[in-house]
Amino acid sequence: MRLLLTSNGLSNQSIANTLFDLVGKPAEEISVVYIPTASNVEMGDKDWMINDILNLYKQNFKQIDIADISAVPESIWRPKFETADVMFFEGGNAFHLMRWIQKSGLRDLLPEYMKSKVWVGVSAGSMVTNKDLSLKFSQEIYGEDLNETENLAGLKYVDFYFLPHLNSEYFTKLRKENIEKVAQGFKEKIYALDNNSALKIIDENIEIISEGEYLELN
Repeated sequence: MRLLLTSNGLSNQSIANTLFDLVGKPAEEISVVYIPTASNVEMGDKDWMINDILNLYKQNFKQIDIADISAVPESIWRPKFETADVMFFEGGNAFHLMRWIQKSGLRDLLPEYMKSKVWVGVSAGSMVTNKDLSLKFSQEIYGEDLNETENLAGLKYVDFYFLPHLNSEYFTKLRKENIEKVAQGFKEKIYALDNNSALKIIDENIEIISEGEYLELN
């Protein structure tokens, strides 16, 4: 299983080069399927999403296709996944994305896809790989998902919690002292990464790729 968990996509060349290493091919030979589903429920300016797409474009991939698993039937999105080397899950709302991974039927296909493809997550696209979507982190640190009443099971690809956007100006509670406070009682390891950091995961092996700041707890 190969994953690249990020806060901000291919925000620097170190992270991009890590993706090429995970795939085992140069960019010109890599096909990407871009999944925007998590962003659908986010309101306001989508400059962050546009920047993520531009950072993909700059790498000169062989192909970048788009598959919104909430907008088209499986007969349309499935072939896009099957021909891709990289599944690039955009950020937005993790609860919305996880529910559509279930509802669309993608979850049933992922075990086979993960044998040969690389999962790249951006923010919410990284958080759904956790064992669950913790409301404590979501509500008390990010100030989101306030209408949710219980944790939603994640994909359980990793045995830690991934917290994106460390020290971001847009999430003022995402600071070391507050994360430590909210994380009290959690036994699992917690990685909080800024927008210039990522986790490279190959099976059980985890490597931090960073041109910025990150925090490890537990």
